[in-house]
Amino acid sequence: MWYGLLVLVLSVEPAPSTSETSIPGVVLTLMEQADVPAREAGVLMQIAAKEGITVEAGQLLGQIDDDDARLRLEKARTELAQSHATAENDIKVRFAKKSADVAVAELQRAKDAAEKFDRSVSQTELDRLQLLAEKSKLEVEQADIDLAFAKLSRDLKQHDVELAQLSAQRRRITAPITGMVVQWKKHPGEWVEPGQPVVRIIRLNTLRAEGFAPASALGVDTVGSRVTLTVDLPNRPAAKFPGELVFVSPEIDPINGQVRFWAEIQNPKLELRPGQLGSLIVEPSRN
Repeated sequence: MWYGLLVLVLSVEPAPSTSETSIPGVVLTLMEQADVPAREAGVLMQIAAKEGITVEAGQLLGQIDDDDARLRLEKARTELAQSHATAENDIKVRFAKKSADVAVAELQRAKDAAEKFDRSVSQTELDRLQLLAEKSKLEVEQADIDLAFAKLSRDLKQHDVELAQLSAQRRRITAPITGMVVQWKKHPGEWVEPGQPVVRIIRLNTLRAEGFAPASALGVDTVGSRVTLTVDLPNRPAAKFPGELVFVSPEIDPINGQVRFWAEIQNPKLELRPGQLGSLIVEPSRN
């Protein structure tokens, strides 16, 4: 008698890790930094935010001489006001229409008289009145065209104003990010060129903790996990800072089997500084 053996093979997925992963030797680096350039050539007239000051994105940092830009702006605004008044003035159109009405009415009266009383109005007079009526109609069309061109001219002057405003704004050096002013590369009275870095800003309220870890400890599926950074601060016990794992490289170093990663660390009180070393604890993935 043959006895068959039934073997059941169950596919079991490995359970997610339930233990924390500790990674020493991570280094803090900047999340964002900017060497803010001049956008127009000119003399740096003013520094509005000194080194060490925290500024908001869009805040004024410095001012390049803008006397000529402001004069062009005032000129463009005056020309726009003139064009606006011309574009809104339809007196010529209304007068042309009234003149056309009168010319047509006069022609019609002459025709009526010629029909009732033979030879009361000569053909020459009728031709002259007909010409005046046609001329009046054409003058109405011309007046409409002139008014339309005046409105187009007004729109062009509006663009001139916007360009002049942009030219003036481009002489304002503003912060592209929220951060701390750490270096002015030019001083008041010095000439700056377009594209030339003038001031450096770094973002400190969020830093990047970078490091390397075994590929077996960090997979791409751990992205989004909560992390805690431990750093020794001067004259203080080790401090902990929360954050989130943002990036795990999909590439594994074939020599040491490690992957590069980085996490965003919150630094609201600006206690952490780029370049500091610490250790990172990655909490278990909740996927």
